[in-house]
Amino acid sequence: MVTARCRSVSSPSRSRPGVVAVLLAVASVALVSRPGLVVAAEADGFVPIFNGTSLEGWEGKPEFWSVQDGAIVGQTTADKPTKGNTFLIWRQGTLDDFELRLAYRINGGNSGIQYRSKDLGDFVVGGYQADIDSGPTYSGIQYEERGRGILAQRGERVTIAGDGTKKAEAIGSKEELQQAIKAGDWNEYRIVAQGPKLSHFINGKLMSETIDEQAEKRSAEGILALQLHAGPPMKVEFKDIHLKRTRLADGRKKLVLVAGRASHGPGEHEFRAGTMLMEKCLDASGQRLVTVTHTDGWPQDPTAFDNADAIFFFADGGGGHPVLQSNRLGQIDALAKRGVGVACLHYAVEVPKEKGGPEFLNWMGGYFEPHWSVNPHWTLAKTELAKDHPVTRGVMPFETNDEWYYHMRFKEPTDGLVPILSAVPPDATRERPDGPHSNNPTVRAGKGSREVLAWAYERPGGGRGFGCTGAHFHRNWANDDFRRLMLNGLVWTAGLDVPLDGVPSGVSADDLASNLDEKAPRK
Repeated sequence: MVTARCRSVSSPSRSRPGVVAVLLAVASVALVSRPGLVVAAEADGFVPIFNGTSLEGWEGKPEFWSVQDGAIVGQTTADKPTKGNTFLIWRQGTLDDFELRLAYRINGGNSGIQYRSKDLGDFVVGGYQADIDSGPTYSGIQYEERGRGILAQRGERVTIAGDGTKKAEAIGSKEELQQAIKAGDWNEYRIVAQGPKLSHFINGKLMSETIDEQAEKRSAEGILALQLHAGPPMKVEFKDIHLKRTRLADGRKKLVLVAGRASHGPGEHEFRAGTMLMEKCLDASGQRLVTVTHTDGWPQDPTAFDNADAIFFFADGGGGHPVLQSNRLGQIDALAKRGVGVACLHYAVEVPKEKGGPEFLNWMGGYFEPHWSVNPHWTLAKTELAKDHPVTRGVMPFETNDEWYYHMRFKEPTDGLVPILSAVPPDATRERPDGPHSNNPTVRAGKGSREVLAWAYERPGGGRGFGCTGAHFHRNWANDDFRRLMLNGLVWTAGLDVPLDGVPSGVSADDLASNLDEKAPRK
């Protein structure tokens, strides 16, 4: 599942098998037809989001959409019309700030590319549209489907003020720009969305530009879809679809949340429900933070992390940690070296010492190291919170019974590392037999010692890390102080200022019961 701020969009989020073969297939198909476009796209960091052979990752009414000769084809006939505009929706992710490049060809009728749009159900979509027309009127304009209608004509730059009034200036001749579009042939469409600025290019020509400052009407995030218009029979084709995400404009930050697959019994390791609860709280808090949640272990969207400011993992750890599969460890390491924050919760703080341990020390300053750290269940006592650190703003000492891991392995030297939450575990937690998680001589010798349960880390080269060991039990999200600690930690890791009283939030019984995994009752 992928969820974008203030909305939820369902999709599977399993890793994509054979992705190298798929990418090679896409490249070979596209290189035959349009070598310049594909080579340029790949060199500039664009990623293909259509594999050229199937509608994998896309969803629409099958009677209208197919793949033929390396292109997505949408078609209506006299015998098979569509009663209303229908759409093929990209299900692997949602769009915020981005650049999209594709090729299209249209014969008859009207079409368009929806972006930052809303899924209204039954493959009906509303929102921004880069228009496509088989005639001489609409191609390149900015149209808002099921909204404000035409926002900018071809040849216009339109600024929409906060009150909805428009100011237009000419950027070219509508007729001359139309001449750059090849009727009945392949054309290149390029869409650039950066904050409120939306630009449409066809065959290298700027066709229209919209600066949408009408806060209550504009959209900063939403789905991508292709339109098949109601009316006379028509056929539209799309190929060479490449996406590149860009850093968010206007001081906003982006947090990508990754929830693991179902684990443990009911009410335990509720990764999906816990992550989506945090996302809901963050979205309602008024922070300048764009949140996107991917469930089932890993994003299906190949561009998911490209413009992230921070990444959060709440998932099973150890050798099954999501970042240890395939080449993901190197992928996240490269992002961390670029300054992207990394936060992990509960089991996700654990990786093997040999594979993942060095990286977690560099990303977060600490981690659960087997045969060194331990995982007992106990109730917090003698809790202490870091003074004068943004993560503890508005947080009061609290008590919860949880599987509070402790005796973490921390980076040496400890420069930039701050213990955020600490407590003294009961001596009984140190009396279990030795094992990779249960106990060891060093832990046993530390009876009465204070242990760090959550920590924050400022990397020397830039970027932040945050780890917390609680949250085995889903019920603990009802604790206001525990929840505020986590929300503060995520906002801080993303590089934003934490409010002086902490990130506000509230949860209801219905919130806690939402999005729980289907699990068999414990016997």
